[in-house]
Amino acid sequence: MDKQSTLDEQALEYHRSPRPGKIATTPTKPLSSQRDLSLAYSPGVAAACMEIVNDSRQVFSLTNKGNLVGVITNGTAVLGLGSIGSLASKPVMEGKAVLFKKFAGIDCYDIELKETDINKLADIIASLEPTFGAINLEDIKAPECFILEEKLRKRMNIPVFHDDQHGTAIVACAAILNGLRLLEKDLRKIKLVSTGGGAAGIACLELLVTMGAERKNIWLVDETGVVYKDRKEDMNSHKLKFAQQTKLRTLKEVIKNADVFLGLSAGNILTLEMVASMTATPLILALANPEPEIDPNIVRAANPNAVIATGRSDYPNQVNNVLCFPFIFRGALDSGATTINKEMKLAAVHAIADLTMAESEERVDMVYAGEALTFGPNYLIPKPFDPRLAVKIPIAVAKAAMESGVAARPIDDLAGYAEKLEGFIFRSGLIMKPIFERARQNPKRLVFAEGEDPRVLRAVQALIDEQLAQPILIGRPEVVEKRIKNLGLRIALGSDVQITNPESDPRFEKYWKLYHSIMERKGISADAAKTIVRTNTTVIAALMLAHSEADTLICGTFGHHNRHLKHILHIIGKADSVKDVSALSVIILNKGTFFLTDTHVTPEPTVDELVEMTILAAKIMRRFGETPRVALLSHSNFGSMTTKTSKKMRDAVCILKEQFPDLIVEGEMKPDIAIDETLREKVFPSSVLSGTANLLVFPNLEASNIGLNLLKSFGEGLAIGPILLGVAKPAHILTPSVTARGIFNMSALAVVDAQMRE
Repeated sequence: MDKQSTLDEQALEYHRSPRPGKIATTPTKPLSSQRDLSLAYSPGVAAACMEIVNDSRQVFSLTNKGNLVGVITNGTAVLGLGSIGSLASKPVMEGKAVLFKKFAGIDCYDIELKETDINKLADIIASLEPTFGAINLEDIKAPECFILEEKLRKRMNIPVFHDDQHGTAIVACAAILNGLRLLEKDLRKIKLVSTGGGAAGIACLELLVTMGAERKNIWLVDETGVVYKDRKEDMNSHKLKFAQQTKLRTLKEVIKNADVFLGLSAGNILTLEMVASMTATPLILALANPEPEIDPNIVRAANPNAVIATGRSDYPNQVNNVLCFPFIFRGALDSGATTINKEMKLAAVHAIADLTMAESEERVDMVYAGEALTFGPNYLIPKPFDPRLAVKIPIAVAKAAMESGVAARPIDDLAGYAEKLEGFIFRSGLIMKPIFERARQNPKRLVFAEGEDPRVLRAVQALIDEQLAQPILIGRPEVVEKRIKNLGLRIALGSDVQITNPESDPRFEKYWKLYHSIMERKGISADAAKTIVRTNTTVIAALMLAHSEADTLICGTFGHHNRHLKHILHIIGKADSVKDVSALSVIILNKGTFFLTDTHVTPEPTVDELVEMTILAAKIMRRFGETPRVALLSHSNFGSMTTKTSKKMRDAVCILKEQFPDLIVEGEMKPDIAIDETLREKVFPSSVLSGTANLLVFPNLEASNIGLNLLKSFGEGLAIGPILLGVAKPAHILTPSVTARGIFNMSALAVVDAQMRE
C-alpha cells in the first residue's frame, strides 16, 4: 500500500472509532439530582428566559452564546476537494470546530447547508443569530463568498468572518509586513504581483491596501492571465478593483522588477527566470499547497538575498491561518464585538508581526530548540505552536474592538484578561505538539526492544511518515516482514528502519562480552550471559544504547515494569548524582494536563527521594513548555494530621522551598485542594500555589499508581508515559496496556530526551 492509502485507512478508522465523528455536546452544569433537572429545565429555566426577555444582554451571562461559533458551509469550495457538497464537507467542518476548541477554548456547532442560492443562504444563516456569538463561513466558492459575507455583515449584529479569506490574509500580510521590514522597503512604494484571484487572494490584496499599499502598484494574475481593464473573461467586481490599464498579459511580463510575489494559486507556476527578473532582493510568498509556486530551495540557491515564505510546515516562514483565526474569534467574543472590522484585522496583523520581533521566551525555545528564533529571513512570522499567540492576538483584537466602538462588552481589566488566556494554554490538551515539533528537527536513533509487536510497528510507520525518529527494531526479520504485510504497512526493512536479529546479529559476541563484564560479579556466568543476550530483547536494546549504537530506547510492551528496569539499571545505570530513578506519568484531561510521580518505581520514597523526583519531573515538564505548579499530596491538609506519611510530605515541601526557591510548590494537601483554587483559598488562603496544580507528587507508589489508573479508567483523557527519570542514558519503559498511539507519543518524547542530553 502507498503512503496515501495507509493515511486514508488511518483517517477513516480515526473518524469511526471509538464513536463516529470528532465532536460531542457535554453539559457544563451538574445533572445528578431532581433539583438539578428542575433548575436546568422546567420549571427553573423560566427564570433565565424571563431575565433575557427583560434584558437581552443577559443572554451572555445565562447561556453559552458568548462562547459559541457556528462553522457554516455549503460545500462548494472545500480545500483540496472542490465542490463536494454540504454532506461530504461535514468531516472538514467538524475538524474546524475541533481547532476552535483546542486552540482557543471556543465551542462550535458545525452547520452544513444544502443550499447554493446566495439569497436563500443569507436568509438561513441570518436567522441563526440568536444561537451564536459569531459565524465562521467556510469553504464557500468565490465570488459567492464575497457577496454572502457582505450581506450577512449588513444584516447581523454578531461577527461574520470568512476564514478562507481573512484568516489567510491576516497571516500573509503579517509575513509581508515583516519581510518588507527586513528588506527595508516601503509598502506604499513596492510593486506587488499576485497570482491569487480567489477568495483568499483578493482578501490579501484588500487588506494590503488598507495597510497602505497602492492599488496602482498591485498586479493581479489569474488562470486567464493578467487582470486588466475591459477584460471580459472570468471577471467579477472584486477582481475589477485591481484591473490595470496595460497591454501586458502574462505573469512572465508583469513580474519584471516586482518587489513582492504573492502566490495563492498552483504549484510550480513561478520560474527561476521570472524570479531573476524581479528586484535584487525579492520577497516571495509561494503559498500554494502541497506544491508551492516555486521550490524555496531553488530560489535560495539562485538568489541568497531572496526572502521566502510558503504554506508548508517543512520550510521556514509557514503562512498558516491557524496562527490567527481561533484567537481573533477569542478576542471578538470576549469583547462582545458586533463585527470583525478592519481595525481588528489590522490589530491581528501587527500582533503577529510584532511577536516575531519580540524577545523569545524559554517555553518557545524549548519547542523549537536548534532554530534561531530571532527576526530574520527564516523567521518572519511566529511558529504555529508559539503559545504567546493565544494571548497577544485576542488582547490586540479585543482592544481594537473597544477602540473602534464595536465592543458591546468591553474588557475593563486587560491584565486580568491576559492571565485568563495564559491559564487556557495549560488546559488546551495540545501538550504533545511542542514535543513533535522538536523531535522532527533532529530525529534520533530509537531502538524498540519489542520490534515484532504490531502496536510498535504501527507506531513506527507513523514515526517514519512524520520524520520524528530513526527507528531500530529488535526482532526476527521474517516475523517482522510478515506482520508488516498483514497490517498493511509500508515499512521497508533496511531503508526505513534498521533491524537487529536477536538470533543471528553479528554483534552478538561484542554484546555478550559487555554484558558479562557488567554482570560477572552478580552471579552471571559467560554461558548465562550468552543465553540472556540471545533471548532478552530489553538487554539487547540497553547494550546497543551503552555501545552508542542507538540514542534512546523503548521497551515494556509486555512483561513487568520492574524486570525491564532491572536490566536497564544493570547496563545503563543511574545518572551521576541521582539517588534513585523514578517514573513520571502524564494524563491529559478536559480539565487540564497533569503530571504524576512516582507511578511505577519506588514503593516508599524517602523525603530526599521525594525531593529528587520532584525536581527531575519539573525539568521534564519544562520540555513540554509548562511551568511546574507542584502539589505534594497527602490525606491531610497543611499540618492537619501528624501521621508518618503527612510528615514525610511536609518535610519534603520544606526542603524544596529552601533549596529551590524559584519552584512553585505547596503541601501537604489533599488532591481536591490541589486542583480547586477556590477550595484551597478557603482552607489555606496564604498558599503560594495559584491556579490548578499540574505536578502531583504522591507519598508512595501505591497511591500514585492507583490515582493514575483511576484517572485513565474514566476514558476521557490521553495518558503519556511512564517517563523514566534519573537514568544515565535516555531509556523508557512502557506498560503492556499501551496503545500504538501511546508508543508514538512516547517515541517522540524519547527522541527529545536524547536531543536534550547531547
